[in-house]
Amino acid sequence: MLKVIKSQLLIFWAYVLSSTPVLAAPLSIDQQLDQLLKPLADYLIGIIFFSIPIAGTMVPLIVMWLIIAAISFTLYFNFINLRGFKHSLKVIRGDFSDPNDPGEVSHFQALTTALSGTVGLGNIAGVAIAVSIGGPGATLWMMIAGLLGMSSKFLECSLGVKYRQITPEGKVLGGPMYYLSAGLAELGHKKLGRGLAVFFAICCCVASLCGSNMLQSNQAYQQFAYVMGGDASFWADKGWLFGLILAVLIGFVIIGGIKSIVRVTSKVVPLMAGLYLGAALFILFVNIDKIPAAFTLIFNSAFNPYGVTGGIIGVMVQGFKRSTFSNESGVGAAAIAHAAASTKEPVREGFVALIEPFIDTVVICTITALVIVITGAYQGVEGIDGVAMTSRAFESVIWWFPYLLSFAVLMFAISTMISWAYYGSIAWSYLVGDSKAMDILYKLVFCIFTVIGATISLTSVIDISDSIFFSMAIANIIGLYMLAPSIKTDLNKYWSTYVDQTN
Repeated sequence: MLKVIKSQLLIFWAYVLSSTPVLAAPLSIDQQLDQLLKPLADYLIGIIFFSIPIAGTMVPLIVMWLIIAAISFTLYFNFINLRGFKHSLKVIRGDFSDPNDPGEVSHFQALTTALSGTVGLGNIAGVAIAVSIGGPGATLWMMIAGLLGMSSKFLECSLGVKYRQITPEGKVLGGPMYYLSAGLAELGHKKLGRGLAVFFAICCCVASLCGSNMLQSNQAYQQFAYVMGGDASFWADKGWLFGLILAVLIGFVIIGGIKSIVRVTSKVVPLMAGLYLGAALFILFVNIDKIPAAFTLIFNSAFNPYGVTGGIIGVMVQGFKRSTFSNESGVGAAAIAHAAASTKEPVREGFVALIEPFIDTVVICTITALVIVITGAYQGVEGIDGVAMTSRAFESVIWWFPYLLSFAVLMFAISTMISWAYYGSIAWSYLVGDSKAMDILYKLVFCIFTVIGATISLTSVIDISDSIFFSMAIANIIGLYMLAPSIKTDLNKYWSTYVDQTN
């Protein structure tokens, strides 16, 4: 084993040395740092996003890993994503809540906190990219993948509650780190469980500081500066000031812990989702006569695509990829938020969690795609994708929507950063111990990274973060496969006790 590790390190550093360019002219600090990190970013991307050709389309193995798991868990739990939907709504409504149950937040607050970590630019920009590359048919596969992902969320969040730890002060510590270590130890795989848990925690910390913090900070600043006048505005070169203000606002929220975070996310997420969906539904209402034709186009393009590289496989990959990147089912981070829910029944929180992919992907992403298809924004204009394409689609009916979109991007970015600050702090506490001083240290570092993210743009940092983020799914899903039988036993008992008796 040591020889394999040593050989891999030698290969990596040989690649670093061979890939480091000779600088012909002085570069800025962020450019130098970007070039320094590029070999590592390329190396990690080559491993994590390794792709294989299927019917002429390169398919990332990590996406297949997540989708196969979602299909497996959907079948294993007898389509819990569909048969448990009605019960999920009852739990979220509070029908089974008990103020004496252990935990820190309500079912609804846990749901909005987890949603704030997924609902955002992926729903606004990512969907446009999927449709522009895969055509309208990508929408159908995105919906299917979202429905399948509900089963993965059910399993991982049930485990999050089942193996959580509650400190004497009442603080909840939960998530994949805890169910991987404790759950696999119960099965006699203590070393494996501990190794996977540490690996997940490290990846979660890195992902929270970089892609889920720096990237959000950078994009929020870019949108804000653009709306305020672009290069001619006061904010054109004031990324550091924007980042500082953002860091202070976020710091005030995250210092208070999960209870402070849910007070914000439980208001911001419904408000922003409501505004965004309200504008989208207005557009659909104005174009109500075009909706049947749009659905026909989506269905036909999903199975008989024209002009799309890879044909049906290419369309399917784009839809599955967008859904996977959007709702994060199988990655495991949402289990950290749901572990804090007040409940004595782990499976009950699993029912709450399965609603997440439905809201994030089946509802928000699908409506976004439908607006883009109906308005034809994905056709005929070169160089317009992402947020610009979505903005173009909405602007065709509502001229002032770009301003609302910019505000939504800012608020979604803030809510995502707040949620991931909590995820990272719990992962950090698993690695270094539950110390107040160490918790404050992590949150201070998080705020510093917020300022850095708004100040500089580092492509390599984001590439590294993406690789680390999806690395979490490798450890998490291994654990999910091994621990699924215990949750199935709990589900059968819970179903006969609560669901059958209430129907």
